[in-house]
Amino acid sequence: MAFEEVIIGNARLIHGDCREVLPLLPRFDLVLTDPPYGIGQLWDVPRISKGGNSALCNGDEDWDNDVQHDAVRMAVEAAKDSIVWGGNYFALWPSRGYLVWDKMQNFSGADSELAWCSMDIAAKTFRYARAQLAHHEHKVHPTQKPLPLMAWCLSFASNVATVCDPFMGSGTTGVACAQLGKSFTGIERERRYFDIACERISRAQAQGTLLPPEEAPQPVQAGLL
Repeated sequence: MAFEEVIIGNARLIHGDCREVLPLLPRFDLVLTDPPYGIGQLWDVPRISKGGNSALCNGDEDWDNDVQHDAVRMAVEAAKDSIVWGGNYFALWPSRGYLVWDKMQNFSGADSELAWCSMDIAAKTFRYARAQLAHHEHKVHPTQKPLPLMAWCLSFASNVATVCDPFMGSGTTGVACAQLGKSFTGIERERRYFDIACERISRAQAQGTLLPPEEAPQPVQAGLL
């Protein structure tokens, strides 16, 4: 089975379905991801428990209604530790380590979002207004998380070397990994978001963590197998 693979520095980006790609990859130190929550079908999907099937994967224009209960479980089991945004929408096993994004404002949507965390840590809150995201970052994905939020998540797993985002979207997790010098593997099945992620991560790799920006490295395509 062939997939498109792009290598950018220490980032490995794969265009494909995570359910097909993850079984071919080595185990990671951390999965940090923000899968579609399937809110449109929230009350129509079965609950799951540890050891069973689970969750969902990126889809087409109806991606947030594309509920498939094998992908999130597969993602969580692909790493030693996991942080899953929207984890409250999936029946993952109990954890005290929930992370909270407080958006610091009231509006028609949720005032905050939750991430399920497999690590045995006390619940933590990150305060970052949605208005800051619009001001500091160009939003290119409907559920794009702020870059500082994803960097904050990585701070709870500071000793990890390899990070995977099986629902990469526009690549914010990969940008945070580039800034922190961590090896990143991202999987995305939407072509347009995969291309955006390649561009964003390429720019982040060029900027590095301390050095001034330089010419971005050119992506290199390679076969997965």
